[in-house]
Amino acid sequence: MFDVGLGEMAVLVVLALVIFGDKLPQVAGQAGRMLRQFREMANNAKADLQEGLGPEFKDFDIADLNPKTFVRKHLFDDADDGFPTSGGLFDDEPSFAPIGGLAHGERPPFDNEAT
Repeated sequence: MFDVGLGEMAVLVVLALVIFGDKLPQVAGQAGRMLRQFREMANNAKADLQEGLGPEFKDFDIADLNPKTFVRKHLFDDADDGFPTSGGLFDDEPSFAPIGGLAHGERPPFDNEAT
């Protein structure tokens, strides 16, 4: 998440010492309490959302709304969703026959009014 090297970390520590001085332990404690409060607020909001959605969405996870997770879950998982696995585009014999296919190099029709 954060790409901070050893040199950058040392500079940040020196800056913190210069800016906050002897109040650094108090500032660090306040930052820790604030982070804990934010985490508690996020967990409460998540629980309220799940409670508000009802029992139909008991398996709902907020992380599933992340586009990467959504695509990974719905496209790359080997879940049985009732769709046939044969007769698709990647089989030797496709399950459909193209109607009026184009010859090699022929351009498809274009309608200016449709776009």
